[in-house]
Amino acid sequence: MSQTPSAAAITVRGLSKRYGRHVVLDGIDLEVHPGEVYALTGPNGAGKTTLIRTITGLTFPTAGRVALMGRNVHTSGVAARAQLGAVVEAPAAFYPHLSGRDNLLAHARLAAGAPGTQPVGDDRIREVLALLELTRMADRPVREYSLGQRQRLGVAAAILTDPKILILDEPTSGLDPLGIGLIHRIISSMAAAGTAVMLSTHHLREVASYAHSVGILSGGKLVDQIDLRARQSAYRFRVDDAARAAAALQSLPGVNRAYSRTPYAIAYLSGESQVPEAMNKLVGEGLRVYEAAPDLFDLYEYYRERMEQYY
Repeated sequence: MSQTPSAAAITVRGLSKRYGRHVVLDGIDLEVHPGEVYALTGPNGAGKTTLIRTITGLTFPTAGRVALMGRNVHTSGVAARAQLGAVVEAPAAFYPHLSGRDNLLAHARLAAGAPGTQPVGDDRIREVLALLELTRMADRPVREYSLGQRQRLGVAAAILTDPKILILDEPTSGLDPLGIGLIHRIISSMAAAGTAVMLSTHHLREVASYAHSVGILSGGKLVDQIDLRARQSAYRFRVDDAARAAAALQSLPGVNRAYSRTPYAIAYLSGESQVPEAMNKLVGEGLRVYEAAPDLFDLYEYYRERMEQYY
């Protein structure tokens, strides 16, 4: 996963949204940096789509501020959204009588008026159609597209101008497993090229393989934010005395944290290269080591346990 610079592409501060007495969003704070994938999850009705609509400027907040590339999305208008590609409440709306290609052409013409946006030519349209595996359907009217094909056409429109910020609301809804994998590969590729990506999703195990951060929204509140990069350095050692092994590992330079989860001692190492050193330490302390392996973080199980606290 790529390293993220300090300047955030998306900045949300104190964001709240109310409809009368009904609180939909309550004091949301988050950041998404260039090259980062931020996955937003939570139960249905948690406020995910409202949050995405507010970040993209489609809904005004009751309180708080949203900035895209440093510009307030609700006061700077088109200038703030010039580098934004988005699909909100998918599948995206298209002219049903026009072909997929003509719909993308119309989208390109609309985008051409935004300051700082590069013109989109026929070559780019062909490129994104091929990328989303829609070349065969390109000249057929959108009314003949399946739900999954319209979903992919929406993503094609969102990435057409090669935006610096990409926001996708449930981009894999209605897709088969191959389509889900395709969208995930495109998201990963764009993040690797420096795009800040935010998406809402229920596909936690899949998204955990490439997301950098995950925000859990429940009842309009951001109840947890998980840095998946920090979770990757954990290793487990199956030993005969987990508590004593954890204490030994904690004393090693470069170990950020160590604790016991019988029969394992779990340690956050500086990297895989430190595993032999950790094993030597344990053996030197007279401990028997039966296994050493990465302690993989299960995002789905973590999410399930967190949600049990609220329902």
